[in-house]
Amino acid sequence: MDLNFKNFEVWFVTGSQHLYGEEALRQVARDAEEIARSLNERPEIPVTVVFKPVMTDAESIRRLVLEANAAERCIGLIMWMHTFSPARMWICGLNVLCKPYLHFHTQYYRDIPWGSIDMDYMNLHQSAHGDREFGFINSRMRKNRKIVVGHWQDPEALQAIGDWTRVAAAWHDNQGAKIARFGDNMRDVAVTEGNKVSAQIQLGYEVNGYSLGDLTAYVDAVTDAQINALLEEYEASYNLTDRVKAGGEFRNYLTESARIEAGMRAFLQEGGFKAFTTNFEDLTGLKQLPGLAVQRLMNDGYGFGAEGDWKTAALLRAVKVMAAGLAGGTSFMEDYVYHLDPAGSRILGAHMLEVCPSIAKDKPVLDVQPLSIGGKENPARLIFTAPAGPAICASLIDLGNRFRMVVNKVEVVDPPADLPKLPVARVLWDPKPNLKVAAEAWILAGGAHHSVFTQALGSKFIEDYCEIAGIEYLEINERTEISQFKQDLRLGELYYYLARGI
Repeated sequence: MDLNFKNFEVWFVTGSQHLYGEEALRQVARDAEEIARSLNERPEIPVTVVFKPVMTDAESIRRLVLEANAAERCIGLIMWMHTFSPARMWICGLNVLCKPYLHFHTQYYRDIPWGSIDMDYMNLHQSAHGDREFGFINSRMRKNRKIVVGHWQDPEALQAIGDWTRVAAAWHDNQGAKIARFGDNMRDVAVTEGNKVSAQIQLGYEVNGYSLGDLTAYVDAVTDAQINALLEEYEASYNLTDRVKAGGEFRNYLTESARIEAGMRAFLQEGGFKAFTTNFEDLTGLKQLPGLAVQRLMNDGYGFGAEGDWKTAALLRAVKVMAAGLAGGTSFMEDYVYHLDPAGSRILGAHMLEVCPSIAKDKPVLDVQPLSIGGKENPARLIFTAPAGPAICASLIDLGNRFRMVVNKVEVVDPPADLPKLPVARVLWDPKPNLKVAAEAWILAGGAHHSVFTQALGSKFIEDYCEIAGIEYLEINERTEISQFKQDLRLGELYYYLARGI
């Protein structure tokens, strides 16, 4: 995914007060500017960090927040109290703030100067209680925020800040994002449904349906030159089987797949869409279920959900943004088949066609195979296996009164044998803590059979995203026990019921 994080800004905002005098405030500004400049230069933090003047009164805070809200490049704020900053001055600003923010609990000097520390030093370097005052007002106002504790040169703290800025960038990308649904949801399926109005209010993106006629008009307008250019790209990028090479018996099917890709790409680009869905039950006007096209569009950063699953499509786009430039791929995924050997239970993840080649271990094979569902001609697809290593699966569901995110930590493993007759991309993983507990917890939580799979990010990214969005987050990991997980579900029901009245 081609994304320049330096086009995004995070504003560094420092709190103080006039009690300490102008010289102390000048020192506060010098220290804060040095920290902001250092953060901006650190490789752990991909975005541009912009220093802002020291805040000492309610009106200046309010004006700064309104400026941040209106600034297109500003995706969030980092806030730090260098000295004691009475928190009531922050109330008005926090009330109108629309951007996510991170509370950085740090101080200018790492170590106490034991031999020279005096009261002047103590009064100037008061983040130990200035940040606690700021923390109180945020908690009093029930504000969701990220808190990072540590010295501003501490690699662990810097990494945490950098990770959060990626999440803030994804949240920024979500706001006003357009998602296209080609056709409706798969008939009679429950979990892929959801309230699109609620999603737009809480998550920021808009979801709209488009007829297949709208898409096929673009597909029909594709030129032979466009098709030939794609065919050349396929031949340069993938290992083609003999039957899809020039002169092969299935070459015409590959040509049609190229036509569909060019048409879908034009539709999405012209409409400014960032994610989309398809449905094998609604393909009027298309000769194939889009397979290769979807895989390649995902690889370019588009979000996707099969069978009309717009929630997963939107989440995939967000995770693609978070992971841009990092090692490891991200894809739409589905729990497909279990391996229930007591000596090593596993889940085989795949889909009919639509798995992103960003997770491929080796150069994908491009082939055409029959598809026993949908009633259309044989579609092209990329076939590959994902590499071993840690990953997560994330599922966003609509519970009627709220959204819930379910995340399972997994370990991808190599298949113990070849899969010569399975003509789709696949991933074999060991869910944590084990399949029995993970599957029971996932089902208890209502997690979908569709998910976003990523080897680029850890679960903390998704947790931070949920914190910004104000949605429920549940994690299934090495420590998960069913009895405690059930209790967490009960407490979640109670919390979100009460929160509406708080």
